[in-house]
Amino acid sequence: MRVLIAIDSFKGCISSKEAGEAVRKGILKACPDSEVIVKTVSDGGEGMSETLMKALECSVVHTMVSDPLQRKTDVSYGFCAEKKLAVMEMASAAGITFLDENEKDPMETTTYGVGEMIADAIHRGAREFMIGIGGSATNDGGIGMLQALGFEFYDGEGGKISPCGKGLKDIAVIDDSHVLPGIRESHFSIACDVNNPLCGENGCSAVFGPQKGLRGDDIPIMDMWLENYAEITKEKYPDADMDHPGAGAAGGLGFAFRAYLNAELLPGIDMVISKTGIGTEIKKADIVITGEGCLDEQSVMGKVPGGIAKAAKKYDKTVIAFAGMIKDEKVSFAEYGIDACFPIIRRPKSLREAMVPGTAERDLMITAEQVFRLIGKMSE
Repeated sequence: MRVLIAIDSFKGCISSKEAGEAVRKGILKACPDSEVIVKTVSDGGEGMSETLMKALECSVVHTMVSDPLQRKTDVSYGFCAEKKLAVMEMASAAGITFLDENEKDPMETTTYGVGEMIADAIHRGAREFMIGIGGSATNDGGIGMLQALGFEFYDGEGGKISPCGKGLKDIAVIDDSHVLPGIRESHFSIACDVNNPLCGENGCSAVFGPQKGLRGDDIPIMDMWLENYAEITKEKYPDADMDHPGAGAAGGLGFAFRAYLNAELLPGIDMVISKTGIGTEIKKADIVITGEGCLDEQSVMGKVPGGIAKAAKKYDKTVIAFAGMIKDEKVSFAEYGIDACFPIIRRPKSLREAMVPGTAERDLMITAEQVFRLIGKMSE
């Protein structure tokens, strides 16, 4: 029996690789003669750049950029001079993990460091970019990133605006005459794991703003600022579309990439599958294992479990998912290609206890072992 494991990280707990190795150990305990392949995967958030860098033979380079509160920090990304390729995660420069709980405030945070990271790659000769935009601490519509790349935003009196979220309220004029040379010749493939528009009840402010520190009264205010920003942008760039799927990703960074840099927004897992050879491994497998920390309706909408299951069903493969928690009230996972799903919690325990890395890995290993003991018995 040949088994492919392509399971996402259990966010805040264990990585994709650690989760995959735990499942592998469980399978081999039950079926020691099986061939088990582990592939690290990501849908655009943590781990995506590492996965793609390995597959695309990129070297690691470092540079100093601004973090979400404009403090200097060292970041790394993948670079291949021969391919003029840079592989990045926006969270490396503007991720929510930079901030303590009392520092979270989308009015004050910025994507400026993301632009600095891109500019560094441009100077090194990169013209092809693959960037994951999950895990942001920002809701600035990407204006911070754009300013770092040479786009200039002015208020009604001709003053330059702040590169933070609060700067959105003042935008009146856009000037692109001083954009960094090389940007216009570059192609951007942007991996995002959400389809939210920029504004409205499903927009970035309403859906993701609260977890980044945006207070209730400020949500409609920032949403109004973003809508005004989008309208002014459309006057400058007619193809700008605030309702395009993914425009609201990373606090509107998806909108900025598409409107200003003519980027292509893609489900992150589709990018990973196409660039890493996972599709070939799926074709050769008898059983495909996927999953993530919480399996819910979002899991089958552009995230790792749904993407892997969709790819596996092209070859009529059996797909099994493991998760720390399963919420299936609003979705039938079988309709999306996941034949069976299993929660790994084996006894009542607190979330804090369940998310201890060693505990999660052990629970994954034991659950996989039990599932494959049954599969092995049925195969006799």
